[in-house]
Amino acid sequence: MAFGIALSGLSAAQTDLDVTANNISNSETTGFKQSRTEFAELFSSSLQGVSSVQAGNGVRVASIAQQFSQGNIQNTTNSLDLAINGSGFFAVSAGGALQYTRAGAFKADANGIVVNDSGQRLQAYPTLATGGFNTSTFSDLTLNTGQSAPSATTTAQTIFNLPANASPPVNGTFDPTDAASYNDSTSLTMYDSLGAAHTGTLYLVKTATANQWTTHLYVDGTAVGGAQPLAYSNAGVLTTPATGQINFGSYTPLTGAAALSVNFDFSKTSQFGNAFGTTSITQNGFTAGQLTGISVDNSGVVQANFTNGQSRALGQVAIVNFPNIQGLQKLDGTAWAETFASGQPLNGSPGIAGFGQLQSGALEASNVDITKQLVNMIVAQRNYQSNAQMISTEKNITQTIIDMAR
Repeated sequence: MAFGIALSGLSAAQTDLDVTANNISNSETTGFKQSRTEFAELFSSSLQGVSSVQAGNGVRVASIAQQFSQGNIQNTTNSLDLAINGSGFFAVSAGGALQYTRAGAFKADANGIVVNDSGQRLQAYPTLATGGFNTSTFSDLTLNTGQSAPSATTTAQTIFNLPANASPPVNGTFDPTDAASYNDSTSLTMYDSLGAAHTGTLYLVKTATANQWTTHLYVDGTAVGGAQPLAYSNAGVLTTPATGQINFGSYTPLTGAAALSVNFDFSKTSQFGNAFGTTSITQNGFTAGQLTGISVDNSGVVQANFTNGQSRALGQVAIVNFPNIQGLQKLDGTAWAETFASGQPLNGSPGIAGFGQLQSGALEASNVDITKQLVNMIVAQRNYQSNAQMISTEKNITQTIIDMAR
């Protein structure tokens, strides 16, 4: 009887050592979750019931329970290194079958598809043509490295102050090449539909009437439309045009692009003091852009960033959780698979209720505490030795009985 009990103890202690060895060997594995050996006592029973003086029948391994506590977040320099701070798993496609992992070391393959070291494809919510993301389906996250298309300038806003004590220019006939025919000027860069840049210049001319000015627009040295009036109240506030909006007309670039037609907003201009000054002049066009990098925010939105200051959403990294994470099946490559015991996957987005936040440029380290594992190893070794000693003792007792029978 004691032989069998001690053998069950040896087997359980060996399993405990195996689990501890696996934890220690994966102490530097990204996203690894340590396991713990849990034991249960064995008793034999019969139809006559269980004796109150029964010694027991040994021990068995009841479970090897995974410990899903948070690992330390370690910063890296790769924007595609992703770490989950909180609950949830990355979803990856392994030949069409979904697996789940906390190891977020990703990179782009030759086709721009984001994969891990095992070639499994990171799953994300695809973008919608109307904006946002389609959270009802997964797709492979693919990095679009094409150019960012240009956009023609259609609106511009100027914020400047005209001197209230200004006098009409010496030369009464306006000529952009004659500085004596206008009071002040300010310039901006505009873009046509092909992304080519053009210089637009606004010339400001004080009239003989108090608080009244005219403005001229020239693009690349060519006049666009005619002079437009600007009038200010005796408090220096723009009154004409009433809305502050002026469209000088269209300009056809020599690049072969579509005609430029820009609505200028003068509503925030003023006439105070005795000095001219431009505070701001902005427009909404931009040239073509080359890819400068990929960024991922805390909500999992992956964006391509371009040299023209624009960005384009490529998808949103999906986060998956389960009703019972202890029921997940462990797989190679620090991954897990859904089982009946784990329940159906719960799909979500980083940062919403029940799902952790995403951190780009970081990896989650193993949650193995080496010190505790070394202590566990000593305890498991002692248990193994104690059970081995029990077998040795039972052997000696048996030998004694045999010797007495001779």
